[in-house]
Amino acid sequence: MLWRYAGLAFQMMAAIGISLWLGYLLDQWLGMKFPLFMIIFSLLALALLLWKIVKDTSKHDR
Repeated sequence: MLWRYAGLAFQMMAAIGISLWLGYLLDQWLGMKFPLFMIIFSLLALALLLWKIVKDTSKHDR
């Protein structure tokens, strides 16, 4: 059961990193001085990852 969650930290870092990078690119492309899309994309990725973790762990506990 431990092996199922072994790559979870890497998945979280990769998803948050990619969302930050895409948000940065979008902010630069739109010429925004405030990093709005970096914040939105990273918080959205974090919320989706937490939802996935809760869903996966509650499914395996039953």
